[in-house]
Amino acid sequence: MVKSALKEYGIACELNLVEGSMTVSTTRKTRDPYIIVKARDLIKLLSRSVPAPQAIRILNDEMQCDIIKIGNLVRNKERFVKRRQHLVGPNSSTLKALEILTGCYILVQGNTVAAMGSFKGLKQVRRIVEDCIQNKMHPVYHIKILMMKKELEKDPALKNENWDRFLPKFKKKNVKQKKVKSKEKKPYTPFPPPQPPSKVDMQLETGEYFWSNQKKQAKKWQEKQEKQAEKTAENKRKREAAFIPPEEPKEQNAGTSEVKSNDVAAMAISIKKKSKDLGKKKAYENINAEEYIAASGELPMKKKAKRV
Repeated sequence: MVKSALKEYGIACELNLVEGSMTVSTTRKTRDPYIIVKARDLIKLLSRSVPAPQAIRILNDEMQCDIIKIGNLVRNKERFVKRRQHLVGPNSSTLKALEILTGCYILVQGNTVAAMGSFKGLKQVRRIVEDCIQNKMHPVYHIKILMMKKELEKDPALKNENWDRFLPKFKKKNVKQKKVKSKEKKPYTPFPPPQPPSKVDMQLETGEYFWSNQKKQAKKWQEKQEKQAEKTAENKRKREAAFIPPEEPKEQNAGTSEVKSNDVAAMAISIKKKSKDLGKKKAYENINAEEYIAASGELPMKKKAKRV
C-alpha cells in the first residue's frame, strides 16, 4: 500500500526487515522536489504507529504533520502518565473533541503525540498538548475557549475586533495538600517486646483455671449483678439531676453589708456604755454630754478610792 502510494509521486521505497529500517529515494520520474520531505514525514508517522491509510494522506499538499515530544517535559513517571491520560480523556472523549475543533488527526503514543492537519490546527494542538503536560491548563478549558472562538467566527461584526473580552479566563488554583503526620521513631532495641499474658496465663495466676464450672458461673453471675447495680445507680443519678434546683447568684456586696452591720452594733454598744457612765458621773460633775460622747475613750476611767 505504501509502495503504490509513493510510486504515484515517483518515489522509490525499500523496506529492510533485517535492520528494521525503511528507505525512500527519488527517481527519474520524480517531478515535485518537496515530495521527498513528505515521504520522510510518512516514515516518521508510520514509526509512531499511525495507521497506513491515515499516514499516506501526508503526501497531499494541504496536509502537514507535527510530532510533539512530551517525554522530557515531566520527570516524574506517575505524573506524566496521569497528565497524558488527561489529554486522552475518558473513552478518548477529550481527544475526539480536540480533533473536531482543531480539524487535525491526533494520536497519543508513548512519549510523543503525532498530529496531522493544517498549520493553524497544528499550532493549536502543540499549545494544548504542552499546556496539559506542563500542568498549565487542562485540555477541557482549551476546548471551551475553542468553542467560543467558533461561535465568534460566525458573527461578521466581530471579525476585526479583539476577542479577549468574550473568552473565559481560567486561573490556576493551588489546592493545599494535607501534611502527612510523621510518626516519632522509637529507639531501636534488638530484643523483641515481651509477649502479653494470655487469658489462660491470667487464670493460672489467679487460680481461676482450676475452679469448677459451678464456681465460674457463680462468679460470672456476680460480675453481671455488679454491672447492673452500677448501671441502675448511674441512671438514677441522671434522673435526680433534673430535680436539683439551680444555685442562686450571690450578691457581691453581701460581705461588706455584714461588716457594716457589725460596726453599727459595736457602735451602739459603746454608746450605751458611755451613756451609763455619764449618768453615774452627773451626780458629782457637770459634764457636757456631747463632748463626752465625741471623745472616744481619750480620758481613762478613774477608780474611786476606797475609804478605810
